[in-house]
Amino acid sequence: MTHKNHPFHLVDVSPWPILGAFSAMITMTGIIKWFHLLNSNLMFLGLTVTGLIMFQWWRDISREGTFQGLHTFPVTMGLRWGMILFITSEIFFFISFFWGFFHSSLSPSIELGMNWPPKGIIPFNPIQIPLLNTLILLTSGLTVTWAHHSLIENNFNQALQGLALTVILGVYFTLLQGYEYQEAPFTISDAVYGSSFFMATGFHGIHVIIGTTFLAVCLYRHVNNHFSSIHHFGFEAAAWYWHFVDVVWLFLYISIYWWGS
Repeated sequence: MTHKNHPFHLVDVSPWPILGAFSAMITMTGIIKWFHLLNSNLMFLGLTVTGLIMFQWWRDISREGTFQGLHTFPVTMGLRWGMILFITSEIFFFISFFWGFFHSSLSPSIELGMNWPPKGIIPFNPIQIPLLNTLILLTSGLTVTWAHHSLIENNFNQALQGLALTVILGVYFTLLQGYEYQEAPFTISDAVYGSSFFMATGFHGIHVIIGTTFLAVCLYRHVNNHFSSIHHFGFEAAAWYWHFVDVVWLFLYISIYWWGS
């Protein structure tokens, strides 16, 4: 910071934003090709390139915040507001799915037989895998909070244990949801019930995978002593995101799995 007379972060020239935009375009083009031609090569190429760019972009941000001292108080406040606004946008994203679900379920149309779930749909038993997944996510919310408080108290080992447990629970949730999808007695094309169910729970599942990756990166950074008791916004952002994922799942469980069945 000796060459600057202000505490703000003017980012260096970086290739990652433009390359990230191109890789996202390749991924979306690949998804369209997969849907229409049943060829997933381009999609996997795009996902691979996107993953490599994410890794290198986040590596640069970690270096800026950890080793170069660029994440001053005004910068971290900007990052906090950015994360708050991002989570708010995600909340509205899920509101659209709940809106569609309740619109269809509270007043099922004549095409659905004026019945919910529609005739022929066998919904999941809410006290089997869905309840187990609920307990897993609630437990993971406890473990990530344990890790956060341990980090604030400079307890390295307990923060490590809490973070590791949270990542393991996130992976376990994803495996169980994958098994549930395999065993599902209906598909995304089975009326509005199938569409509502798989769109809402599927996007939540993607968010769990993203959150697990986020926390795994924080685990790696914690092992390498990137965090201190007063300077760990990367971990805080991951914890906020994970709590958001928890709360969305509770609404999904209560509305779609329990009430909707």
